[in-house]
Amino acid sequence: MASKKKTTPSFFGRVGALLKKAFLKPPTPKTRTKPAAEKRIEKKLAPKAKKQTTSSVPKKKAIIFSPKPVAVSKKPIVARKKPARKTALKVSAKNPILSPRAEHAWEAWQTFNPGVISLDGKVHFMYRAIGNDGVSRLGYAASRDGFVIEERLPRPAFEHRAVMGPYTYHSYISGGSWGGAEDPRIVRVGDEDRLYMTYTACDGGLRVGLTSIKITDFLNKKWKWKPSVLISPPGEVHKNWVIFPEKINGKYAILHSINPEIAVEYVDNLDFKDAVPIKSAHGGKPRKQGWDKWVRGVGPIPLKTPYGWLVFYHAMDDDWGKYKVGAMLLDLNDPTQVLARAKEPVLEPTELYGEAGFKPGVVYAPGAVIKGKKLLLYYGVADSYAGVAQADFAEFIDELKKDAVPKLKARKES
Repeated sequence: MASKKKTTPSFFGRVGALLKKAFLKPPTPKTRTKPAAEKRIEKKLAPKAKKQTTSSVPKKKAIIFSPKPVAVSKKPIVARKKPARKTALKVSAKNPILSPRAEHAWEAWQTFNPGVISLDGKVHFMYRAIGNDGVSRLGYAASRDGFVIEERLPRPAFEHRAVMGPYTYHSYISGGSWGGAEDPRIVRVGDEDRLYMTYTACDGGLRVGLTSIKITDFLNKKWKWKPSVLISPPGEVHKNWVIFPEKINGKYAILHSINPEIAVEYVDNLDFKDAVPIKSAHGGKPRKQGWDKWVRGVGPIPLKTPYGWLVFYHAMDDDWGKYKVGAMLLDLNDPTQVLARAKEPVLEPTELYGEAGFKPGVVYAPGAVIKGKKLLLYYGVADSYAGVAQADFAEFIDELKKDAVPKLKARKES
């Protein structure tokens, strides 16, 4: 269980903070660069300039040779576009919905990777923030429509008290901080009066932390979180663990790995007072089929649909500089069984402002809700900002079902 020792930056933390502040600059608009082929065509078709002469020879009427006219087809040119995939989420024009605030020292550098939950007619955000001291904390914000932030607190809503020492290089690689709490996922299980939150705890490495809070305290912004427990083994790097929003077969279910295989831990309670940390694994060999060659981990809390658990996840192809988001459906009663998997990413890094962030080319989605008929996916952009993308929920699920995973047939005995 975590102690109450607050994290304070070391000498290296302060040096890292100064360097980061010096080099993390706002994005500059990009101008279009003409392709070389386009420049050659313009040069060829441009009229030749008249040459100046000082000769005493009487001037003759200049003969200007114009380029041979290009034959133009009378048929209208119709650009052939690939039909938009209904599993591709549309990025909101209001992005970024969360950006750093220089006036708040604790969130002056980066605000990203929000976990979300829909309660009391609002979408509530617990987002990761990094400030001048290089420590990662969790802030709170809320939105009625899911797109425009209407409430945002000036102080952190949660801080992790480190036991094993606040600083580790794992955390800096993970998102640019020297310690603290990272990448929250918040969930209500059934109709319980308590919210559970898993997060990445920078505590002697990167481990999975678990805490909880009463719903009434959460809605009233009384941050009476239960003392955190670390539920992953020490000495190992683990992230991206999520709790299902319903019990499965009468037990709490924790999805803690999707690669090299899907692994779910079933427990009677989420106190973990006397429990042994969950043994897990991630990584393994690359997938041989599909765009998601290197699967990293789960994104948001699984969303229940009539056709299975909707799970988003992070993966890479051969370009390790880009994180993309995939989607799949898992069986409701046995979530280790994949029913369908999107054949292409549902979200890719596209925002121009993301090129100026800490990790250009990265989208990392730890939050999702169904609001009305819309599926809203919340994600971090370049480990510096937060955005939202949307899709029609029914169309998204119908399209995803088309990418059903073939069932393996039992081999007949000869």
